Amino acid sequence: MTRTRTWGAVAALGATALVLAGCVAKTDVAASDALTVTSTDTACTVSTATATSGTLAFAVINASSQVTEFYLLASDGLRIVGEVENIAPGASRTLTVVAQPGDYFTLCKPGMVGDGVGRTGFTVTGDAVTASGDDAAQKQKAVDLYASFVKDQVEQLVPAVASFVSAYEAGDDEKARTLFPTTRAFYERIEPVAESLGDLDPRIDYREVDAVAEGLDWTGFHRIEKDLWVPAQDALNSDGSTPAWKDWAPSTAAERATYGAKLIADVGELNDYVHGDAFQKALDAQGIGGISNGAIALLDEVATGKISGEEDWWSGTDLYDFAANVEGSKMAFSLVKDFAVSSGATGTELAGRIDSGYAALEAALARHGSLSAGFVNYRQLSEADKRELTDLINALAEPLSKLTSTILQ
Repeated sequence: MTRTRTWGAVAALGATALVLAGCVAKTDVAASDALTVTSTDTACTVSTATATSGTLAFAVINASSQVTEFYLLASDGLRIVGEVENIAPGASRTLTVVAQPGDYFTLCKPGMVGDGVGRTGFTVTGDAVTASGDDAAQKQKAVDLYASFVKDQVEQLVPAVASFVSAYEAGDDEKARTLFPTTRAFYERIEPVAESLGDLDPRIDYREVDAVAEGLDWTGFHRIEKDLWVPAQDALNSDGSTPAWKDWAPSTAAERATYGAKLIADVGELNDYVHGDAFQKALDAQGIGGISNGAIALLDEVATGKISGEEDWWSGTDLYDFAANVEGSKMAFSLVKDFAVSSGATGTELAGRIDSGYAALEAALARHGSLSAGFVNYRQLSEADKRELTDLINALAEPLSKLTSTILQ
């Protein structure tokens, strides 16, 4: 990644939709009205697939052999509407949410790692619910939902990295090349969290030119990337001047094992952090301003690294990182959008411009592929394609830069 940001601008970001908005008139749910959820090692069974909008309570029973979590996800499968975690085997906990009409997914995550089990559609019908009550409580809910999203992404990153490293260490380069961009997507959505932890992001995601410039050992995703896409003998590094083979050679099997183990350990350290008290305290201290600044920072990440093709210099998989950064930025915005709108006509107009900017950028990006179906190699983009994406990023960055001051006024 390109090193052009300050810590304060990226110490936190947000990435979920504020579908449940703080306090509402009805906040208590009788036990008899609760929906029941049974979490096992292989299934997540909910007593019904439909409900009426308003306050919903999910009584979660952990019948699995591991500590589990339960999620209510928005229709995109990424945004977290609500979650309850750390449910011990044999224990029960209740998730209470204010659900607006729409389509959702329910999901359990035994072991609190991976992408979960029993993902099932869940539909909420009825009228929209109007938020009321304490503004501070609504802002804290936004922060808490962001924390849940980050933990979920890192929990999925852990096994994805393990699979990627396994293929790399085994010399199955074709499989490792396939897993490289999709594994990185989990990290790219929440990357500023790692960047706030001193040298953790450099260990995980520094490019070679950055590590050399700072006198650091070069490890992580991009060290492995160069092994998987071995450059030509006359190739240059991303600085455009340093020979690719200067002080570098393809890793031996033993070196691959070392680099792979290091990446697993560093991602494990990130996982420990986001599940600890220090992470929540950092988010609480920054509040919704930190979430808003995170939306801006992730778009800056696209502008300074991905759009230039410098990030994934050897693989050409920059558009995957691009898309994941935009997803993280958009979801951070969605988490604080209601606060912008509630500030008045100016905030409403600003939110509309930002929405339109994301839509235009996503439409242009979709012409080159998707995270699920795959993207074209970055080198296949024409100069006109790059100019279009650059112009759309700049157009979105202008109103987005005003978001934090608007929601905090």
